[in-house]
Amino acid sequence: MARRNQRAAGIGSRAVQLGFLVALLILWYLATNRWGVNHLLLPNPIDVWHQLINVLRSGEYLPDLRVTLSELVIAFALAMTSGTIVGYFVSRTRYSIRVFEPLFAGIYSVPIILFLPLYVLFFGLGPASKIALGTTISFFPIVLSTIAGFSNVDRTLVTAARSMGASDYQLLRYVLVPAALPVILTGLRMGFTVAMLSILGSETIASLAGLGHHIVQLAENMEMARMFAYIAFVVVMVAVLNAFVSYLEARGRRWA
Repeated sequence: MARRNQRAAGIGSRAVQLGFLVALLILWYLATNRWGVNHLLLPNPIDVWHQLINVLRSGEYLPDLRVTLSELVIAFALAMTSGTIVGYFVSRTRYSIRVFEPLFAGIYSVPIILFLPLYVLFFGLGPASKIALGTTISFFPIVLSTIAGFSNVDRTLVTAARSMGASDYQLLRYVLVPAALPVILTGLRMGFTVAMLSILGSETIASLAGLGHHIVQLAENMEMARMFAYIAFVVVMVAVLNAFVSYLEARGRRWA
């Protein structure tokens, strides 16, 4: 009965989400075809759909997609590795937690995207500056969640494992990681999301390639329908990647 109610609630929420998208598309169509909104500001959704089909068939998006995804993968891999390692070692003592957790939280509250000109100055307009910025921004939610996950492990579990002769590796593998994993996974999902947003955003400001750079080029050339088609493509790509990461997070929670 509970599972049936949960399934019904899930279907209901999906129906509301779908209804919202349909209503948005209807308003968009009416605004451009009935209410006289200038097509230079908001192109016709049918024209955007045709442009999107043309973009997908031509494959012209592939070089920019490859640049953006490679930047995202490298940045997230660096942030995940450094964030989890630093977070684990910080969480080993109460003193280091008191020192570094507020420090990391304070830095994370600063909009690091403001330092993009410095990243461009040091690393250039190419992918290196986007990777460095994405790594920096993604590092903080990962390290903070790792610290929170390991520091909140029940001390009774640690004491019990030690009393049974568990080594440091066994303690980490069979006690600390499973207990901290749900919190760490949440931080990884957040880190992935902010890395993706920071890379796309920085590509629109200062870049030589990538999906964000291509969208800005289309806007400068006043190709509004094609620009909206690329925006729709990026929105779908981000939604798919977020859904995939959320799926991995759910699987990891069940494993833990």
